[in-house]
Amino acid sequence: MPCANYTRVSEFVIVGFPSLQPEYFDLVAWFFFFLYVTTVVGNLLLVVVFALEHSLQKPMYIIMVSLALSDTGFSTVALPKLIARYWWNDGSLGFHTCLFQEHMIHYFGSLNSLILLTMALDRYLAICFPLRYPMVMTNQTMTGLTLFCWVVAHIFSGISTINFAMMPFCGPNQIIHAFCDTMSLTPLVCGDSRQGFRAAFATAMFILYVPLAFIIFSYICIIISVLGMATRQVGFSSFYPKITGRMKTFSTCATQGCIISIYYIPRFFVYSTPFFPNLTMTPDKRIATTLFYSLFPPLINPFIYCLRTKEIKQIFRRWVQKRKGITPTKHGQIVAMTMSH
Repeated sequence: MPCANYTRVSEFVIVGFPSLQPEYFDLVAWFFFFLYVTTVVGNLLLVVVFALEHSLQKPMYIIMVSLALSDTGFSTVALPKLIARYWWNDGSLGFHTCLFQEHMIHYFGSLNSLILLTMALDRYLAICFPLRYPMVMTNQTMTGLTLFCWVVAHIFSGISTINFAMMPFCGPNQIIHAFCDTMSLTPLVCGDSRQGFRAAFATAMFILYVPLAFIIFSYICIIISVLGMATRQVGFSSFYPKITGRMKTFSTCATQGCIISIYYIPRFFVYSTPFFPNLTMTPDKRIATTLFYSLFPPLINPFIYCLRTKEIKQIFRRWVQKRKGITPTKHGQIVAMTMSH
């Protein structure tokens, strides 16, 4: 039965892991604090390097910086309140603050999906159409695609936020989750919320798995292209460096594919449990799974997408050499820098 006059609660309370014993609260708080600091420092370091080094201002790095900013934003929205919950037992959120967090959680989730789509498009063009790539994917084109992703992502998250803003909340206010999102707010709605949840679920599946379909298609094309080039070049020793480069590209794409799998596959199981009676999760397992696919990719993305890149490694090496007072000569030899008095 809907509550009278659509009375709403004034605040929600983040519970976190319902089975976690109080003696482990400090340990969990320190873990998430370390995770948050590492994620933010790693991703912002990439942004700083991109801003300082003009040589990195290329389409590939524009999308990497966009992903780094998105990952930083998601961690900043999701983790501080969870840390406060376990450090100071402060899990309360105002009603509108909770809706804002719900909006931003789904916004950055949608944004990351669109960014991964754009990144897959960039790699697809670069590897499968290397001659056309410089003309098609310019800095202006990539900047436009990136801005498009940042704007459009608000539409999908806004649908869910508007639905919850019009729903009545008049009973329990404890959120059995690490943050406010669709899965955690739906059980607190007075009356029948199935229609609203179905709309949110359909939106989430569209923004997640339409990009995933293209990502899979692009990776299949990349694999076929790499294997085809390697087959055509077998037996020609002069092409060995090219084969090695293509295999390195294939290895990098395989690593990125693992991260993409972590991002997409667990989400399907978490969102699908209400529709499959045989697919059940305890609250603790659901929260742990959500935190894993939400926080693990932002933590390692700077290493997977950036620190393995030759150009960025050379920049860091040059910075370290300058700080130690050494500089490379024109022939690549390292000599000590002399100080004039």
